[in-house]
Amino acid sequence: MRSHRFRTIAACAAVASAAFGMSLATAGQSLAKERPVAPAPGFLEAEELPPHPSSEWRAGDVTEGLPDPLPFCLDDDALREEGDSYHRTFSTDLDTGAVQVSVTARSTEEAAEVAAELEESVAECAGDWLSANPGGTASWNDYGKVDAGDGAHLYGVYVAQPNSSHNVHLFGVGRDGTTVTAIHWGQIGTLADAPVQDFRKTTITAVNRL
Repeated sequence: MRSHRFRTIAACAAVASAAFGMSLATAGQSLAKERPVAPAPGFLEAEELPPHPSSEWRAGDVTEGLPDPLPFCLDDDALREEGDSYHRTFSTDLDTGAVQVSVTARSTEEAAEVAAELEESVAECAGDWLSANPGGTASWNDYGKVDAGDGAHLYGVYVAQPNSSHNVHLFGVGRDGTTVTAIHWGQIGTLADAPVQDFRKTTITAVNRL
């Protein structure tokens, strides 16, 4: 705290306190004006997801904030980094669904860190899931990098509980400038059932549209 002479008169102290409170409010308003909420980046359309063999995709609205619940495997701490977030959910008539989340950071450096943290969370997801679900089965594949924006990466994760459904998930994490996007696709099945090549096209479209 900066050095000031102490005033012993209560009235003066009250006036000083009120003035300090007003200055904090003014400073907060100034900071809000200096950093307006970033507009929503471009999002995928329903028909740009991997085609479903028996159902059309439906797209929800582009919505400010993060989805609830957060997508499987994606690090919530990374998604909650300071920045402006938007999401869009997609559904079919059957068991297949998807969600896209985009976060705009304050700098390209911060955005690169968010992308790296999300990639790490997906790469470690199968192992983390097994630790939390003893007796289950899990595996994953690294499908490699994608040439889009400032870079993207594809992953697949498979998890299954004993005597229960088998679930496969595809993830695309990419960045363009200060904006990071993550696409999660999932359905009942195994990694052999995952439409990797179609999802690669989906990820390229998503990142290039940011």
